[in-house]
Amino acid sequence: MALSPIKTCVLGVGLAGLTFHVPFVLALPELFTLTAVLERNPQTPGGKVHQRFGVTTKIYRTIEEVVNDPDIELVIVGTPNDTHYPLAKAALEAGKHVLVDKPVTETVKEANKLAAIAKAKGLVLYGYQNRRWDSDHLALKRLLSLPSSSPLSLGNLLEFESHYDRYRAGIRSSWKDSAGAVYDLGSHLLDQALKLFGRPARITAFIQNIRGVTKPEVDDIFTIYLHYNPGTPFSNQFTVLLRSHILSVKSPQLRYAVRGTKGMFTKYGLDTQEDQLKAMPSVSSILEPSYGQEPESIYGVVENIADDGATITKTIWPSDAPGQYIGLFKNLAGAIRNNEELEVKWAETTQVIEMIELAYKSSAEGRTLEVLKL
Repeated sequence: MALSPIKTCVLGVGLAGLTFHVPFVLALPELFTLTAVLERNPQTPGGKVHQRFGVTTKIYRTIEEVVNDPDIELVIVGTPNDTHYPLAKAALEAGKHVLVDKPVTETVKEANKLAAIAKAKGLVLYGYQNRRWDSDHLALKRLLSLPSSSPLSLGNLLEFESHYDRYRAGIRSSWKDSAGAVYDLGSHLLDQALKLFGRPARITAFIQNIRGVTKPEVDDIFTIYLHYNPGTPFSNQFTVLLRSHILSVKSPQLRYAVRGTKGMFTKYGLDTQEDQLKAMPSVSSILEPSYGQEPESIYGVVENIADDGATITKTIWPSDAPGQYIGLFKNLAGAIRNNEELEVKWAETTQVIEMIELAYKSSAEGRTLEVLKL
């Protein structure tokens, strides 16, 4: 017997709600029903969801109304960072499953408290790390999975460099400009690196406000080094460099530069899904073959050194698997209805917050910090 769709409420109808959450709930009617949204000050009778997608749903103005609706099974938190913890906590305590946008909380302590509530109540608590389903990241994972015997293998990695750079001299009328780059973009870069390579031995960070257009303590650029000892995960020492620069004059921007003992992978340009989600006329576009497809002009390049130690061969490495944020939502539904294993585990998203806290401390104190072993 087919299971009924999960009755869902999306908290927030800004960029996160209208771009990254509502479209997928609507595109998967066999898995989800958009029962309600939290919109504190709707300007039209149907609110922003009706304006954007032509869909009518209940509009709540307070979290109390949401958690007191017995029909709602799943709450998706897509609100400003400092509200994630209290809203997720209220939903869990009311017996709702919860999907929380990144960064899941502002502190490890808060993330652990949410985990304890979810475990006690037998609820699914899921961190929204959608960038694991970026086309460029999927292509990178496929490259790194090649056996060492492959002529395109990079060998043992020496340095992994991952960027989210942009050029933005001014500020937007968005709460994200007061949240800081590390919590915003660093959450993605750290999650991808930790999932690929595991927990580092040490961390060094340089975090700044370079434009001076917001409060001095609100960072807009960062460079974070994750240091790995020999044997974890490679026989040699290994360094991860994660960077975001707000005044980077480059098009397309550098995304990956991965150096190994046998080759190097270089990739420019970003996954196309966010731009597609913002512009698509209908959520049905998510299910079309063109969705998530990366243009060949920004495919990555693999360079390998020959046995003579001098000849370098270049090979285009295609992002032939389209980006698929929809995979996260399918996994979420499977976890709620069929007890499937979470592809983004809460402990993993908590570890991201731990690294963010350590990064800020490293930068403030001007020193490299040890990362405690688990």
